[in-house]
Amino acid sequence: MSSDRRKGIVRHLTEEDLDRLLAETDEEKVSQRLTFIKRLYKGATLEDAADDVGKSASTGSRWARRWNKGGLGLLTPNFGAGRPPKLGETEQAQLLEQLRDGQPWTSQEIQRLLNEEFDVEYHPVYLGKFLRKLGLSRAIPRTERPSRPDDAEEIVDERVGDALDNDDTDEPHNKRDGDAEEGWVVDDDVCTDGGTVLGFFDATHPQPFDNSQRLWYVDDPHLERPLVKIFEPAVGFYALNGESVVSFPEDQTKERICECLERIREQNPTQRILLVLDNHFSHTCEYTRRRAHQLGIDLIFLPTASPDLNPIEQVWKSLKWAASPMIVESAEEFRALVTDLFDQLTNRVSFARSWIDAFLDSRLQYLS
Repeated sequence: MSSDRRKGIVRHLTEEDLDRLLAETDEEKVSQRLTFIKRLYKGATLEDAADDVGKSASTGSRWARRWNKGGLGLLTPNFGAGRPPKLGETEQAQLLEQLRDGQPWTSQEIQRLLNEEFDVEYHPVYLGKFLRKLGLSRAIPRTERPSRPDDAEEIVDERVGDALDNDDTDEPHNKRDGDAEEGWVVDDDVCTDGGTVLGFFDATHPQPFDNSQRLWYVDDPHLERPLVKIFEPAVGFYALNGESVVSFPEDQTKERICECLERIREQNPTQRILLVLDNHFSHTCEYTRRRAHQLGIDLIFLPTASPDLNPIEQVWKSLKWAASPMIVESAEEFRALVTDLFDQLTNRVSFARSWIDAFLDSRLQYLS
């Protein structure tokens, strides 16, 4: 914005009238506005006039528009009864309707809407408080998948309840019609009488060094060493009340997934295990469901397209953020790094706090 920009100003009052009003008022907000108009009368730029009264250029532009449109009545509302809301209840309802129709919004877009449609401006710090009071929330948007059921949360709640109520390890929890009859027997060396462990299972592909991140350099920004790339997945078990486990199988076939289940059993040797996981074919196939039962593991499948209902997703997000800027010498070093980060993160129950509140609070007595 040019520093010598002049603002055409309508002379609703004479300079003498402005001076008289300034002498009579003891209200700082009114005085600021009148002083601003007087400076424009004198030929000051909009930026300089606003700066003289401690306001931004955008506030000055809004004051000038109000003055030109309605004179003193629009420029100086009644401040005598305490600080009124910038938008009344009717205007807030109108704003909410516009925000609902055009969502999602950035803060800058909402501020522009407020300026253009309601001729008001909020300080950036207060804008967030105002929007939350209005009922809005601020979050990273996620794409809704058409295959996700409308009652996904209710489905999870029912499945968790069914699994917790089914404490008979001899009865296959995940056996389905059409499955073979043989093989659904718990292994002789599996013990499940030490309580119940509940955890979350998922795979991801963390990579060392995200080369889109900016780093500090003395000279030219380049790397002296080749970047390490990991091709196999990291498969994790985030336990709420047992031992968490991370593995690095060569792929996600049913055989490798079952090997991961065996590691989970090794680390949690005396308890029944409830495992929340998605509907990847290697998870839902009969081979995996039968092997899980043999290991004393009951599978709780999430509804289709519902990754947000698996708290381990938040663990992976934090792990990737922590691991991506690190430059490592080898794949082995990176696996060790991921294992260490996973162990640190899964010691925190905070990633699953909202899940516990939604699906587990009234059932905590079931867990060891």
